[in-house]
Amino acid sequence: MLQLDSIDFRYPTGDFHLSIPDLSVKAGGKVGVIGPSGSGKTTLLNLVAGILTPGKGSVTVDEMKISSQSDTTRRDFRITNIGLIFQDFGLLDYLDIQDNILHPYRITDALKLTGDVRNRAKILAEQMGIADKLNSHPPELSQGERQRVAICRALLPGPKLILADEATGNLDPKNKVRILDLLFRSVEKHDATLLAVTHDQELLSYFDRVVDFQDFLPGEAA
Repeated sequence: MLQLDSIDFRYPTGDFHLSIPDLSVKAGGKVGVIGPSGSGKTTLLNLVAGILTPGKGSVTVDEMKISSQSDTTRRDFRITNIGLIFQDFGLLDYLDIQDNILHPYRITDALKLTGDVRNRAKILAEQMGIADKLNSHPPELSQGERQRVAICRALLPGPKLILADEATGNLDPKNKVRILDLLFRSVEKHDATLLAVTHDQELLSYFDRVVDFQDFLPGEAA
């Protein structure tokens, strides 16, 4: 499903340098990513999503070498094949919850908004326990409810890969476990692969594999 080979990445300014000799994730895997602040965990997700491209090396997702594709091709591939869940949720306050969930279908021609899609959005909302919030707006929802909206939006196109960046970072302990459980069950139900950045050691038992970015830092064993 996911393969990174000989990755070398630097931002145009600053001293940040990310080097990943090899990283692979099998289809259906649920992989947690941990490591020190500033080590490159979010950069990894952006490289996998094709938001960033490495200076050297390759990123392959579901047999597509996205690191060598054009901006447009990467964007269309990301929208149709990768679900992104952000720590800050990334919801639009001026849209109601239903339109926030449907938003990926309104920003690209790569996805077609149909009656079936609208029905699936409602089913996802029911599964996440927010079906009664579809006419509400993000500021009216709790942190946990907004996170569930973000998960619905990420899952709606049926992505093969889910990338989650501290998806439970803003939640209290009770809701962290609840939302993560909902996410894992949804990923399994939709036969997706999960790559999730987390700083919470208590949640690592949920993953079937953990990647420690400490291994990629200079002077550390790879």
